[in-house]
Amino acid sequence: MSQFRWKNRPVVVFADSENDPAFVEQLELLRAREDALRERDVVVITDTNPGVLSDIRRKLRPRGFMLAILGKDGGVKLRKPFPWDVREISRSIDKMPMRQREIRARKEEIR
Repeated sequence: MSQFRWKNRPVVVFADSENDPAFVEQLELLRAREDALRERDVVVITDTNPGVLSDIRRKLRPRGFMLAILGKDGGVKLRKPFPWDVREISRSIDKMPMRQREIRARKEEIR
């Protein structure tokens, strides 16, 4: 995860199987609004193999399906046990202090 620190906001989607209906729904929701995620420097990470304890799985300890939003600092900002629409994900990210600074900086560039 260190490769994303200060560059990206990881959105991690866990499930016990790639066939989990919640996992499938979450990926569809994410694909439908890739532009909004890209604008917020989001990188999507999936993990559907609970038998292999990846570093991120050890850190976040999901039970079945879980969506986690991490900040650019690597900290866990939000966890959800059900699929979440990109609109809600975007709103959550837009409230983060670092994202607020990015928005202000972009407005300054436009002036």
